[in-house]
Amino acid sequence: MVSYNSRSESPANGPSGSIDPYVLFEALTGRKLERTSLPSRPAPEGYDDLSDIRTCRSRKQEEPQPDPRPEDVFVGCINPFALVENMIGHKIDRQSITAIRIIQDTLQTDYEELFDMKHHSVLYAGLKLNKEERTAEELEEGETKILKEKDLVTPDLSRLERLGDLEDIGMKEMGNVRIKRAGILNNKLHLVLHAHEIARTVGNRDVTQTINDICLPFRRGDNGRSSFTPPNSSWRDAREVLMMRNMRRGMISDYNTLFDYGGSREYQAVRKFDDPVQGATANSWFVAALFSVYWADPAMINRNTSMQVRFRYGGGNGSDDEGRQQQRFSAKFYDQGGRNNNKTQVVEVDYRVPVNNSSEDFVYCRSSDGMALWPALYEKAFAKWIGGGGNNDNPNRHRHQHHQHGSKSIGAGASVGVSSGSSHNREHVDITQLHNGDPVKAMAQLNGHEPQYFFTDKHEAADLIGLVRGCSVNHRTICPMVAWTHASDSGTYRGCNLVANHAYSVLGWSSVGQGDKQYIIIRNPWGVTEPHGLTSYPGILTRVEPEYWRPASLLDREGVLAVEVNAFKEYFACMGVTK
Repeated sequence: MVSYNSRSESPANGPSGSIDPYVLFEALTGRKLERTSLPSRPAPEGYDDLSDIRTCRSRKQEEPQPDPRPEDVFVGCINPFALVENMIGHKIDRQSITAIRIIQDTLQTDYEELFDMKHHSVLYAGLKLNKEERTAEELEEGETKILKEKDLVTPDLSRLERLGDLEDIGMKEMGNVRIKRAGILNNKLHLVLHAHEIARTVGNRDVTQTINDICLPFRRGDNGRSSFTPPNSSWRDAREVLMMRNMRRGMISDYNTLFDYGGSREYQAVRKFDDPVQGATANSWFVAALFSVYWADPAMINRNTSMQVRFRYGGGNGSDDEGRQQQRFSAKFYDQGGRNNNKTQVVEVDYRVPVNNSSEDFVYCRSSDGMALWPALYEKAFAKWIGGGGNNDNPNRHRHQHHQHGSKSIGAGASVGVSSGSSHNREHVDITQLHNGDPVKAMAQLNGHEPQYFFTDKHEAADLIGLVRGCSVNHRTICPMVAWTHASDSGTYRGCNLVANHAYSVLGWSSVGQGDKQYIIIRNPWGVTEPHGLTSYPGILTRVEPEYWRPASLLDREGVLAVEVNAFKEYFACMGVTK
């Protein structure tokens, strides 16, 4: 049995054969526990309030039954913070209101119109809205367009004197032009009009070449014949990048200590959590699934990454691949059928990932503390697995039966790593293949368990919270769970906390301090909590602290939200679990 002893680490203080709870915790979670920060005796633990259970569950005692597995799911939304950072070449303070202005200007879209598919936002590039079903559908490559500079030029408005002059520059039928905002100030009427006829911006169908090459799996022209590399980026050994980052942090820390200078927020403290954060493509479905599996059972995820870099370059033919003594990362994925899939097997990848040349940050998935490798390597391995091994061997692109050069696409039973071209190119895995997908199936592909789907329109709110509670111990999920939102709504999705057609990890539940209200705890894979007061949602708590939900002390709390169960049923389309 596990018993709590005194702070002394001597075995003599406990009964013979007892398990050290500190060691057990560290073995299960992979995190170091500071023993001196804990009380000598654990605080009294409360029990579930039976009145809460009775009010949230109907009189029927049977568990909710899973719904039929959907034929295909196209969930995904681009992380605007990661995309903009890669476009401008430097990091932005994600907790600052200034970041919102930078995102608006860079993506040419009002902030509140970025997060709902009905606005044709560029965050849903490559997808289109099915208004009747409130779901996303995939666009063909031919349905998208690359915008040139001339397409984005705006007319000269300096000579406008009357509203009628707007028709002369292209705004037809002024009486039918939609008004976004209107107000009167000092006897002056201020109007904000939608001017799509005279001013084009990027959107879900129209993107710049840069956005296409960073986010979308469409390879046009010469880019379709070369190995994949995002714009302004290079494939670099992730270990070397982190070593340089550690050195800079150490130098700045020493400088701040020497001169008693506080320094920037980034270097005041090194965070201790390595939770996966989504990068600059629309694979929230995969990152949310990865964190859910890791959160429920850390032992299921291989976080064994070697930080030792052996510099042996220059082989017999001068290639880095032959000269470098190979060190590989491996992960096992399980066949679940359909798209974004392959046969069950262990996939190996090297440590090279796309790194932005200006900011020296990972372009795609990274850890929340910026100091762990496994999230980026899992993403690369998964993309390699569904793609069959190389840049041009991509069965995931199901709309094409053959490649541009006439070679046959690789089927689900193909061997990973078999492709034309050099091994150097095979390791330049096209991460944008993970552009959209099914987060519930992704969890099953990561842990090999059976996926179960529960669509919110087919279940009561009581059944949804009951499902989460049944899959939790001490308010924390022990079975991996995810949920995704509707693709559109009437005014709901207007900020980066709740985003349309977006996947979230389900972490647990809580009712502490909220009377009879019960909350489902979720995490946004962007790892960002919107600046307080920018937008508000009924039934949502945007700050989840350990005093409210104790498991919050085990993760980076940025992006963690508490959603009241009735609001969850309204905002979310489906919740899934693997058992």
